[in-house]
Amino acid sequence: MAIILAIETSCDETAAAVVERAGENKFEVRSSIVASQIDLHRKYGGVVPEVASRAHVENIQLVTAEAMSEAKVSIRELDAIAVTCTPGLIGALLVGLNYAKALAFTAGVPLIPVHHIEGHICASYVENAVKLPFISLVASGGHSAVVLSKEYDDFVLLAQTRDDAAGEAFDKVARALDIGYPGGPAIEKAAKEGNDKAYTFPQVKLDDSDDFSFSGVKTAVINTLQKAKNTGENANVADIAASFQYAVCETLSERTIGIAKKRDVNQIVLAGGVAANKLLRAMLEKKCAQNNFNFFVSSIKYCTDNAVMIAVRAFFSFDKNQFAGLDLNARASCKVGHFTPVEKPVETVEKVCDK
Repeated sequence: MAIILAIETSCDETAAAVVERAGENKFEVRSSIVASQIDLHRKYGGVVPEVASRAHVENIQLVTAEAMSEAKVSIRELDAIAVTCTPGLIGALLVGLNYAKALAFTAGVPLIPVHHIEGHICASYVENAVKLPFISLVASGGHSAVVLSKEYDDFVLLAQTRDDAAGEAFDKVARALDIGYPGGPAIEKAAKEGNDKAYTFPQVKLDDSDDFSFSGVKTAVINTLQKAKNTGENANVADIAASFQYAVCETLSERTIGIAKKRDVNQIVLAGGVAANKLLRAMLEKKCAQNNFNFFVSSIKYCTDNAVMIAVRAFFSFDKNQFAGLDLNARASCKVGHFTPVEKPVETVEKVCDK
């Protein structure tokens, strides 16, 4: 069975993993190492691209070496090296991509480019027997999308955010409430003590599409805080956090169910960093049960950014010989469903080196 080393550096986690195929659509995680940068960015209330890139440079070799050591494999035993090449912070992506190129060249094994969001969807295959076709809700700090998968490596974008992603809205509201970073866990913690019916925040539905919009609910929270300040009232942070969280989770889950009904698909996958939110997990699971849909969500460790998801996605490219040359470049943005893994496939890295 094939063994793939994967590298993920799209944002603020430096991650490496070694995954071995254990059968058809079955994967054995030999190792998964993640170096988080949360403490570095906390004082800024969000990810600073230049700081993230420098941290990746410092961490990439150590993280990869630890992943290889824990997996008990040498570089010569690898069948391919996979790496996130889009979307993400361009400087951060380039650190991982260039390191992966160097490793692939050294080992003489194929290089496989992976789309970050496709990776999030494929993470669900590690612990779940997901059946085709299925619809995924991918919610993270930079992305909110509903995606149809007719095949395990075929992705059709059905809806996306028009402005702020759900995770981005969580971060901005947490900053406005002054309750800490990252925003998702901070909002969830504060909401435990609050009443989610205390405020009615907007759940935007666009007339002409199923796309999301979270800028309005974020602005509504900020306006509520400003009004309280202007009138000398004490804004109840817990109630605001709970009401905001409810509005976002209800929008995400209800929209996903509506799209699934229209497409006559009864398999639902929840993926991405925001999938760690307990209310969203529970709300979507309940709505799936009410509609006789099958619901799948991964452990928290496979929802947040990791390299296991990149390796799993890469196996499907590996099967089709979709390998990249050493001229592969990173792209800051690329919609899921619009990513071409390799425009000019090569069988091995050596073919590029021989030119």
